[in-house]
Amino acid sequence: MTDFTAFDAAVEAQAGDVLAQLAALCRIPSVSAERGPAMLDAAAFVQTLCTAAGVATEPADQPAGPPIIIGRAGSGERCLMIYNHYDVQPPDPLDEWLSPPFEPQVRDGKLYARGVSDNKGDLVARLAAIRIYQETVGPLPLRVLYVIEGEEEVGSPFLFRFGEEQGTLLSEADGCLWEFGSKNADENPVICLGVKGMAAFDLRVRTATMDAHSGNGGIFPNAAWRLTEALDSLRAPDGRVIIDGLLDHVRQPTEVEERLLESVPFNHVALQASYGFSNGLLGGLTGAAAVRRWLMEPALNVNGLVSGYSGPGSKTVIPAQATAKMDMRLVPELTPQIAFGLLREHLDRRGFSDVEIIDHNDYLMPWRTSPDSAIARAVTASISQVSALPPIVQPTSPGSGPMWELCGRNGVPVASAGVSWQDSHVHAPNESIRIADFVEGIKVIGRLLEQFARDDNE
Repeated sequence: MTDFTAFDAAVEAQAGDVLAQLAALCRIPSVSAERGPAMLDAAAFVQTLCTAAGVATEPADQPAGPPIIIGRAGSGERCLMIYNHYDVQPPDPLDEWLSPPFEPQVRDGKLYARGVSDNKGDLVARLAAIRIYQETVGPLPLRVLYVIEGEEEVGSPFLFRFGEEQGTLLSEADGCLWEFGSKNADENPVICLGVKGMAAFDLRVRTATMDAHSGNGGIFPNAAWRLTEALDSLRAPDGRVIIDGLLDHVRQPTEVEERLLESVPFNHVALQASYGFSNGLLGGLTGAAAVRRWLMEPALNVNGLVSGYSGPGSKTVIPAQATAKMDMRLVPELTPQIAFGLLREHLDRRGFSDVEIIDHNDYLMPWRTSPDSAIARAVTASISQVSALPPIVQPTSPGSGPMWELCGRNGVPVASAGVSWQDSHVHAPNESIRIADFVEGIKVIGRLLEQFARDDNE
C-alpha cells in the first residue's frame, strides 16, 4: 500500500491555492438556465485546471449549448470514469444571501458561493487530487476518463445523445465516481449508489377567457381554486403520492438494499433544525419509515404556482388561468411515460379533464448500483482511510442526475463521494462547503485513484 504522507502534506500545503482556484471558478456566474457567455468562460477555466492536472481534454461535438469536456489521463488496466458539471442553479432569491452569490466569501471556516457545493467544489477537489498524486506519488496507476458537462442543472439535454453516441468510449470505464457527496447531520460521509429519475412538467387550467371581478366569486369558476383541488387529489397530507396505480410500478427493494436501508441513520431532529421546519417532516415520519419514503418511493413536488395577481397591495380578481410547475421523482420500473399516463388517467377519472399536462420532455431515468461493485468497495475503503467516522452507504440518493444516461445504459457501476455537508444549502441561498471537508475530500480522491486500480480492492 502506498504511503500517502507526502501526498497529504502537499494537499495541506497547497490547500490555500486550490481554494483560490475554487473561488475563481465560483466567481464565474455559469447559470445554465440563462445560457449566457459565462458558460464558455467556465468551460475554459475548467479546461485550464484539467491541463494543470495532466488531464488532456477535448470538447464533445455539441451543436448548441455549453461544451461537454472529455478528459483523459493515466494508464493501466482499470479505467475510472469521473463525472462533474460546471453549471450552477440561479441564485434567487438574492435578498436572502448574506454575501453576493458570485463573490465567494470565507466565514467561520466555510466558503460561501453559488455552485461551491453543487458542483464546483467536487470538480476542483478531484482535479487537485489527480495533479498532486502525480507530483508526490508518481504516475497514475489507472486510466481516468473525465466527463464534465455544463447543463446538469437544466436536465442534461445533450448528455442523452452523448451517451448514445459515445457508448464505446463510456463502456471502457470499469466504474464511475459520481458528481456529489456529503456528510450527514452526524458527520458520517454518505456514499450513494444510485439516483432517482425525474420528469418535469406543468399542470395548467383555464376556466375563463379573462379574469373577472372577485365579487362574483360565489358563482364564477376560479382557475386557482380549480388547480388547487386537482393538486389535492395527487398527494396525501403525509407526502405519499396517491396517483391511481402509481405505486404498483415501484420495484421493491432487494435483500441487499433492505440491509443498506436498515443501516442508514436518520437524524430527523437535525434535519428539522437545518431547514427550520416548524411542523416537522411530512406525516411525522422518523427513523426507518422516513428513510424508506425518502430514498425508495416516488415524490411529487410543486416547484412554483402562478395565477392571478401577486403584486403589491390588492387586486380583487378571479383568475382565469393557473399553472403549477412540478416535478416527479421516479424510482426503478416507474418510467416518465408510465407516470404521465397514470397522471392523465387519474385526473380524468376525478373530473379534471380540463387540467392540461404540459410535458417539458425533461427526463432523467433512475439507476442503482450493487454495493458489491468494485467502485463501491473502493470508494468505501478510500473514505474509511481518511474520515474520522465510517461512511454510510445508501442504495440511492433522493436527488436525480444523468446517471443512467451516462453509466446505466452502458452497464457502468457508480458510487459517489464529495465535499459537501449537511448545511451546504444546495440550490438555496448561502450555499457553502466547509474548508476542512474540502481538504479531506482531496485526500479521499488521492486514495481512490490507487484503491480502484488494485485488483482486489480490499
